[in-house]
Amino acid sequence: MGIVGEQLDIDFVISFGDNFYDDGLKGDTDTSFEASFSHIYTHPSLQKQWYSVLGNHDYRGNVSAQLSQVLTQKDWRWFCRRSFVLCSGMVEFFFVDTNPFVKKYFTDPEDHTYDWSNVLPRKKYISNLLHDLDLEIKKSRATWKFVVGHHGIKTAGQHGVTQELVDQLLPILEENKVDLYINGHDHCLQHIGSEGEIQFLTSGGGSKAWRGDIQPWDPKELKLYYDGQGFMSLRITHSEVKFVFYDISGNVLHQSTVSKKSKTFGLF
Repeated sequence: MGIVGEQLDIDFVISFGDNFYDDGLKGDTDTSFEASFSHIYTHPSLQKQWYSVLGNHDYRGNVSAQLSQVLTQKDWRWFCRRSFVLCSGMVEFFFVDTNPFVKKYFTDPEDHTYDWSNVLPRKKYISNLLHDLDLEIKKSRATWKFVVGHHGIKTAGQHGVTQELVDQLLPILEENKVDLYINGHDHCLQHIGSEGEIQFLTSGGGSKAWRGDIQPWDPKELKLYYDGQGFMSLRITHSEVKFVFYDISGNVLHQSTVSKKSKTFGLF
């Protein structure tokens, strides 16, 4: 990842959640922060700003710790919020906290304990989030609009489609003609999409992978399913977005381009 980042001269990095396994951080002094972040991404090309969302495993720890400025003081690259907008000229990234949408985390948490502080009541939280997202996308004058979340809307991975997002989030993305939805959660690399519609990209192969199962999906839509570790890059210009998926050795697994009649790099 560092070598590819150097070749592309990347501008920033995005992490799609489940930043710290298995149960997030215990607090802002938890050494897992250094062990899983600062001491891992050491290549010179990766010394750029990182923008992160929370995953379900992060919610099993102390959420406020990941949002704390204390971590930023330890490592200036770290930036994590529940939901936020990243404005980058021709493109805007809308980061969405998808965890509260998943009902089973509340009704059937199994043996897990989730940190829902500052989220409850759930319905109000989701309603406010969707309202704000819709407003921000409508306000945007960017050429490209990408939405980032942890859970998948269209995925052939083990976890499957997150129905709550299909019912509540997808209509907003479609109405506002969002170009890409990018997520993690499933431990694979994936591209699902049809020409002229939203492209659904999964970059969840940062560590745990090789699960060996894939859900049935329309082969006309499923452009890539790689059940292993890897990462992806985006190259964005006014007229097109090129996304490339790589395995852990930097070999290209799949690449595709979305064009729009009108230079930024990111590694994920």
